[in-house]
Amino acid sequence: MQQTTEDDEPRTETSSELAPEGRHEGMGGLAKGLAIIEAFGIHDVMSVADAARASGATRAAARRCLLTLNELGYVERYGREFRPLERLRKLGGTTTMRDRLARLAQPLLARARDELKESVSLAVLENDTTLFIARAEAEHIVSTGVRIGAHLPAYCSATGRVLLSQFADKDILERIGRKSLPARTPRTLTKPTDIVAEICSVREKGYAISDEELELGIRALAVPVAGSNGEIVAAVSVSASSARVRAVELSKRFLPILQSCARMLVEAT
Repeated sequence: MQQTTEDDEPRTETSSELAPEGRHEGMGGLAKGLAIIEAFGIHDVMSVADAARASGATRAAARRCLLTLNELGYVERYGREFRPLERLRKLGGTTTMRDRLARLAQPLLARARDELKESVSLAVLENDTTLFIARAEAEHIVSTGVRIGAHLPAYCSATGRVLLSQFADKDILERIGRKSLPARTPRTLTKPTDIVAEICSVREKGYAISDEELELGIRALAVPVAGSNGEIVAAVSVSASSARVRAVELSKRFLPILQSCARMLVEAT
């Protein structure tokens, strides 16, 4: 069969180009890649083995898909784990879990806010920052300035240290060592070894306090929200003016209320 090209040059189609009607012409690699992308809507972090199970692909094929997504800026890689980045979330399929978590958290955050009379938030890890996805704002003349969609540096924020505490020390160093660590206040820890030591303490205690490290006059407490596989998927936090709340009050009066909020959120999901 002759076919005219754009240059009006005749071309002969081969039999392979003339696939019989009804023949399956789908791309198996693309199908598996899409299955992995969909799986990120359920899991905030996956290993090669996780991706292989989710997509039905071999480990080798899943690894190639994940590495390709990493090279193109759709996922980030830390050791054996891969996490979705904003570019992947914009595709639409990976916002489900985050949106559901934020929706379920909102009434629980409001309840904690009413008990504490301070603003309570929910944050997730995004690259080397924490992203706030839900918040119940308390009415104060002086606001702590955090809002939904805001990012805070993970190395010196209570939410960041809680979220980083799930990783091995070397992986934490890899995350926080990408950029300079400026001293936002005279109290900010900036040496990576000191920050890792503080995160190790957070891992043991099960909560983090940032005492005027982000901004003078602001204290914050954060606790983890565990996922189905034991990973930390989010952090519940409360921030308050140091003129209203003493540091010891965060660990005594505020901590049980935040821990209760985190437990109820786990049960709700």
